[in-house]
Amino acid sequence: MPASLLGTWDIISNVNFEGYMIALGVSLHLRKIALKLKPRKVIEQQGDQYIIKTATTFRNYTVSFRVGQEFEEFTKGLDNVHLKSLVTWQGNKLVCEQIGEKKNRGWAHWIEEDKLHLELYCEGEVCKQVFKKKANE
Repeated sequence: MPASLLGTWDIISNVNFEGYMIALGVSLHLRKIALKLKPRKVIEQQGDQYIIKTATTFRNYTVSFRVGQEFEEFTKGLDNVHLKSLVTWQGNKLVCEQIGEKKNRGWAHWIEEDKLHLELYCEGEVCKQVFKKKANE
């Protein structure tokens, strides 16, 4: 993982988040709450393990993984499903494929200029989020 992905990141744009949540099967009530949130992302590395924490005033979600090693993921507080996930490097992008009941599901993180980009995708819906590094980092 390039060192530039590591750090604390605050969201600055969020395109088609609702479409992505609909594809996941998230309820209308939860979508209304989620659309108002401003997530902060913390990306850390401990040895060969990576930890991505997404924090909001409503709920937090943490995923930890080793690149190239499939793992069991439970999306607690999101859409609450069990998945088999695999994170790999594809060029300069950290890409996760999530195998479960939904088709073509996963995400990709990468740096462009000084911004962290995240694409979340599921069943043809793509959400594009952009984050800026926290000011004091």
